[in-house]
Parts: sequence; C-alpha cells; structure tokens
Amino acid sequence: MALNISGAPHTMSEVSIGRKKEKCENCTKQCNKKQSEEGINSLQEKGVATGEVKESTSVQQVLLSACLSCDGCVSEDEGQRISQQNLEEINRVLALNKKCDTSKHKILVVSVCPQSLPFFAIKFQLDVPAAAKKLCGFLKSVGVLYVFDTTVAASFSILESQREFVQRYRRKHHDSNAMPMFTSSCPGWIRYAERVLGSLVTPHICTARSPQQIMGSLVKDFFARQQKLTPDQIFHVVVAPCFDKKLEAVREEFYKSILEIRDVDCVLTSGEILHLMEQSKVTVEEVHSAPLDHVFGETTDPGMTRHEGRGSEGFLEHIFKHAAKELFGLDVQEIVYKTLRNRDFQEVALERDGETLLQFAAVYGFRNIQTLVHRMRKGKVPYQLVEVLSCPGGCLSGRGQAEGEGGRPDRTLVQQMEEHYSSLPVRLPDTNPEVQRLYQDWLDGHDSPHAQQCLHTQYKISTQPPSQILNSDIQW
Repeated sequence: MALNISGAPHTMSEVSIGRKKEKCENCTKQCNKKQSEEGINSLQEKGVATGEVKESTSVQQVLLSACLSCDGCVSEDEGQRISQQNLEEINRVLALNKKCDTSKHKILVVSVCPQSLPFFAIKFQLDVPAAAKKLCGFLKSVGVLYVFDTTVAASFSILESQREFVQRYRRKHHDSNAMPMFTSSCPGWIRYAERVLGSLVTPHICTARSPQQIMGSLVKDFFARQQKLTPDQIFHVVVAPCFDKKLEAVREEFYKSILEIRDVDCVLTSGEILHLMEQSKVTVEEVHSAPLDHVFGETTDPGMTRHEGRGSEGFLEHIFKHAAKELFGLDVQEIVYKTLRNRDFQEVALERDGETLLQFAAVYGFRNIQTLVHRMRKGKVPYQLVEVLSCPGGCLSGRGQAEGEGGRPDRTLVQQMEEHYSSLPVRLPDTNPEVQRLYQDWLDGHDSPHAQQCLHTQYKISTQPPSQILNSDIQW
C-alpha cells in the first residue's frame, strides 16, 4: 500500500496563519465587547444574546466553530500548534520509524471516538462493528501498532460527572455556583465559556475531563507503563468527528512540561482519515479486518457498545438516571424529552406526586447556547444540569465528518449515522468490568489523588487583551 501524504491537497483543517480571516460580525463583536468591558446590554439590543443574529443582507445560522476561529479566541501559539495536527504530522512519525536511529522511533497509538465509527460504516457500506475492524486493519497496515476506541474513557467521564453532580446538588443551598452544572465534554463550548462568558459560567462547568483527554491520560500513563514504555515514546492520535478537538488537545493543562509531552499528540477528523485511505488507493475490500485493541490486552469484552443518548455519549441521560436513584431513590427506565424551541433545545423532568424534583436540558448549537446564556444572565435558568454541545445535532454532526455543501451539515448523512449509532447495544458505564478494574489498577481507587489528576481538570478566564490575539482562517 503506497502512501504519499506529503503531496496531499489542502484539507479543511489546515491553518494558513499568514492570511487574515474576516472578522465574524456576530460573535467576534461579542468577544471584543466582553474584553473591552462595554457590557452585554448593547448586544441584547442587537439580538445577539438571544441568538437572533441578523446580517445586513440575510439571516444566517451562526456556528460556534466560526466564533472560536475568529481573532478573539485563537492565539498565534495555538494556531501554530493546531496547524501541526494534520496528515503530514503522521507521515513524519511514520517516516522516522523507518530510519535506523531507533531513539527517534515512536509507538503509534490511535484512539477512535465512537461517534466517528458510524461515518466509516456508511462510507464502507458495513455495519459499525465490521467498519471498526476495517478501519483498524487499514491503520495497522500503514504503521499504527495499537487501535483503541474511546468508549472506556467516556465511561470514566460519565461516572465522574455523575458523582460530581450529586456532590454539587447536595451543597446547592450553601454554594451559589453548584447549580446548574454544565457538561464539559465539548471543547467548543468550553472555549466559548472561558473566552466570552467568563465567571458567569466557568464555575458551573463540570470538572470531569472529556473522553478524549481521559483517553490521553490512560494511553500515556497506564498503557505506557504496561508496555514498559516512557510516555514520550508514544505518539497518540485521536480520530474525532469534530475539529474543535484539535484545539482541546493543545490546551495548556494537558501538556506535561517536565516530560515535554501531550496526552494527545494529534487529532485527525474522520474526514481526514477517509482522505488518507483515498490517497492510499486501497479499496475497503482489499483491507484486512483486524479487531480493536484493549488496554488490558486479551479481554472478554462483548464487542462494540455505546452509551445512552442519541449520539453524544448521553451525559444527560446517565446523570439523570443516576441522580434520580442516588438522591430520590427512584428508578428511571425511560427518559421522555420535551422539545422547546427546536430539536436541539429539549428538557426532561423528574416528578413525584406533582412535584418537580429534577429538571435537565439538552442545548445544542450556538443559537440555542446564546438563548441559554441570555436566560442565565436574567436568573431564569430552572435546570440543575445542562448538556451543552456546540454542534447543532450533537457530536455526530461534527464538521469533521458531516459537513455538506455551504458548510452546513449533510442531513441525510447525519440521519444515517444516527441510525447506525443507535443500532449498537447500550452498556452502562458502571457495569463495565474494565472500567472498575482500571479504577483500582490505574487510579488507586475512586477518590485518590491520582484519579483527580487523571480524570479532572480546571477552567480559566481569559485575561489576554485583543491586541495579543492572532487573526487566523481556521475553518472548523
């Protein structure tokens, strides 16, 4: 299989730092007003805070990803690091592994997000388990040694989020920042909260790391020790549906300065991996299937599974059921969503004898997020938990795999991916023996300092003035 990645045409993730990106007339304006302390009032007058954003010629949907790639959020250093997360970087590592100097060789490990697998299933015209094996076989044919899926990391993220929610709920009467709790798995949302919303929101964000970054800790810490490797000997790649994951990987808190390593060295989108396969000129039929690897090696794992929810790991559903049981002794078998503004703004409630015990919301997409923030500023958020995702439709609609003409999601493709994803059997995180074993063998227990270090993070409020921010044209 001949690969010639260096001659590839530009992919949509590449960064051209020399060219100035046209300022976003909607969200950059909010960024700059926030930073210059001009307040939110004028934005509300223009309808920005309610999500009713209008341009002079037409009404356009504002994508949070567009907001985050403007000159208000991506610094020059970040832009440079993101620009290195592409197929050329993988080609560089593979080329070094072919040279005689073994001191520069890297063990190439790829972790695939479950939301990427339905994309490959459709492109390969296979079911999800078969597509996963074909993808694994292809990656190993080009020099990858281990291929994992990040479901185990997502289980950790969900379990830690469940525990944190119960803790926050129990201290809500003496901690004004305890409720509502916002989920933390979406890097686009986290970026927006830190850079634009600041102290209004950041204390409310769950501290559990995203599945991607927990997987990074697992690979560079536990798996490295299992293989008798140092973390710097591993080059860890994550395949994700979303370009925002590239920005998450280069966050400062996920860099270990003493070892000069990152938990995740490179993020490639599903579309970029497909592009790599197309360049190799190999057909799906020619690729030998290979089973995905497991951190413990041989396993009795039942096969591909998913978490609850419609395609984004189901944090809301898992936390809702856990909280109902833990706080009120109620077993919830099925969750019924009530659609509010649109399919991407829904709520669920737990009721007993006419009393509302819990009220959660799922809020996807920039415009719905703006509506949520507007209500929060007014003190009119009735929810104890909000699952927030920057992509309309959730993670399956990530622009790294579902982008159609005009930059909008390919609705037909997204629907097909949802059907493929929902075909997988559900497995609850707390019933996964691999997770429970890792809590002991890797983390020394649920409440250990090591568990806190590897499974949790913290958030910051930007103090960087606009003059120190770079204009870039990242399209994600």
